[in-house]
Amino acid sequence: MIIMGIRYGKRRHFGVTVVVLAALLAGLFPGAAGIGSAAANTSTELRPFPQHVTYTAGAIKPNHVTQAQMDAEVKLLYNEYKQKYIKQNPYNSNQYYVWYNDGGWNGDAITVSEAHGYGMMITALMGGHDSQAKTLFDGMYRYFRAHPSSQNPDLMAWQQANRNGSIIDINGANSAIDGDMDIAYSLLLADKQWGSAGTINYRAEAIKVINAIMNSEVHPVHYHLQLGDWVQISGTNPDYRNATRPSDFMLQHMKEFYQATGDARWLLVIDTTYSIIEDVYASYSPSTGLLPDFVYRDTNGKYKPVSQFTWNTPNGYFLESEFDGDYNYNSCRTPWRIGTDYLVTGNNRAKQQLTALNQFITAKHDEPWEVWSGYSLDGQTKLSPWDGGMDFTAPLMVSAMISSSNQQWVNDLWDYHTNASNPTALEWNYYYGNSIRLLSMIVASGNWWTPTGAL
Repeated sequence: MIIMGIRYGKRRHFGVTVVVLAALLAGLFPGAAGIGSAAANTSTELRPFPQHVTYTAGAIKPNHVTQAQMDAEVKLLYNEYKQKYIKQNPYNSNQYYVWYNDGGWNGDAITVSEAHGYGMMITALMGGHDSQAKTLFDGMYRYFRAHPSSQNPDLMAWQQANRNGSIIDINGANSAIDGDMDIAYSLLLADKQWGSAGTINYRAEAIKVINAIMNSEVHPVHYHLQLGDWVQISGTNPDYRNATRPSDFMLQHMKEFYQATGDARWLLVIDTTYSIIEDVYASYSPSTGLLPDFVYRDTNGKYKPVSQFTWNTPNGYFLESEFDGDYNYNSCRTPWRIGTDYLVTGNNRAKQQLTALNQFITAKHDEPWEVWSGYSLDGQTKLSPWDGGMDFTAPLMVSAMISSSNQQWVNDLWDYHTNASNPTALEWNYYYGNSIRLLSMIVASGNWWTPTGAL
């Protein structure tokens, strides 16, 4: 079934760390115009970068560098990210997208909604540093609208390619929830950054996407986040409607969605999400705090790592790989996604899990470059021979910010992700790690502001 094929191939990053070690030449996408370096701001941002947010009481930031140095580092990393990854549609000059196939392992694909959501959040947050930010954001919005999901047109088709003189949807024009959630959140940011009185009513468009997520990507009975709108037609082998993915647990996003819409169902989703974190951590990783790539709800209503089940699939694993039940290339984002919620809102329901994770990582590894690229949930089995990938290390900086006991580790992680420490990172074929690195550095520098503030 095509839906099955789509998702089995959706996100495989096993070549990422190989190219970190071996590939020092950046790929170029033919026909896509790159974007120039950030210029001095001439627009009218309401929340111009830098913002210097005060996070919840007790949270920390790197304390061995000045705020000005942190801001300058984020600006530098953003300029490099923009130059390499933000591309103009060669066939429609008023559209922009985020190029994600710098490793070349996805054929002729050029982007996915995951990448697009990252880019829209980043450009909204960097308005005030980059005079082109609004132009880029609006172009990304138009690209998103040009590629709607076939299941719900207010969601984004998950993957596109450049074929025969046009950019087309490939591998099924259905959605992936992570990209949709970031796109919706970015539109809320844009409303506060530039206002909604212009050509695009950012707030109204955000609410359309938020409502579409609720109606097409949230389980209507159990209120867990689903993998995308495609699960409604996925059949029963397995029934993907019972699955959820911890790397999508963007609790702070969901709180903003509730504030924007007043839809009380988001409160149910938030409570369910916290409960899944608490239960999976307590039952399957109490000594490590590691969460699996995918979780599944059993017939008794208990959410478990998918490795606790036997799957009647052609390859025997749940969806993407034999490591679907481990802490791997999806869940490496959970310290950033869940940690950001604590930093902004101060809600401590997931703090115990984050604390266990921080303690496990710092006890096991002395230096950031020693962090493994994948762990079994008990922390004993290394899933990859490669160490120190930024997709695994950068999110740990965010989770470590929850306590002053992690100050040296936060400082070490900051240093590890600077341009001085990794001056060729943007030359590596490493879209995923570079994107997560920049987003984590925005948080760590105190520049992750929110549409409504802490809840």
